[in-house]
Amino acid sequence: MVGGGENEKKMKILCLHGFRTSGSFIKKQISKWDPSIFSQFHMEFPDGKFAAGGKSDIDGIFPPPYFEWFQFDKDFTEYTNLEECITYLTEYIIANGPFDGFLGFSQGSKFRDPSICDVAYKDVIKAKSVHFIGEKDWLKIPSEELASAFEKPVIIRHPQGHTVPRLDEVSTDLLKNWVAEIVTGEKVGVSVCEHEKKEEVDSTNGMEINMGNAETVVVAQA
Repeated sequence: MVGGGENEKKMKILCLHGFRTSGSFIKKQISKWDPSIFSQFHMEFPDGKFAAGGKSDIDGIFPPPYFEWFQFDKDFTEYTNLEECITYLTEYIIANGPFDGFLGFSQGSKFRDPSICDVAYKDVIKAKSVHFIGEKDWLKIPSEELASAFEKPVIIRHPQGHTVPRLDEVSTDLLKNWVAEIVTGEKVGVSVCEHEKKEEVDSTNGMEINMGNAETVVVAQA
């Protein structure tokens, strides 16, 4: 990882958990990744504004309490308490920010309300981004839509469902170099192995990496 001395100020990242989970749970979810990925960041994990209004999918797996940011209908197009959620997060950011970046999972990553989408996704978002898309994720299509809203996104595909995946060596190296580029502002080549062949890939051009059981790691422009 790239960085200065111990007294160097770290970039602050706001991390928002998924539906009916918690800040502690998303912290646990990403703990399966190489910790050096986050060594340049100060991560904050707030809980959602509202207590879970029903059974959590992680009940019995991870201890309560559980929270939700807002409520929604089955099509994810009508929301309840969304304004309260936005106000809550705005006040949190003012009190604890400024933040340099954002990490979100599921409910903590994208809205589909037309009144928000017409503004938030009207133009291409020119911010560096990494997107994890599961082949068996029931929210795969919304994940694709979110990635397409960004300019030159880095997309890491995995064979699992609606979860934070474990990262293979190639994906870990990709994220380390991506973070180094964010921190230093300099381009960093990402070494991608395809069988025994290595090639340098410019992470600023946008790319896709498929993590699967196959030996070949497929890299393509996004």
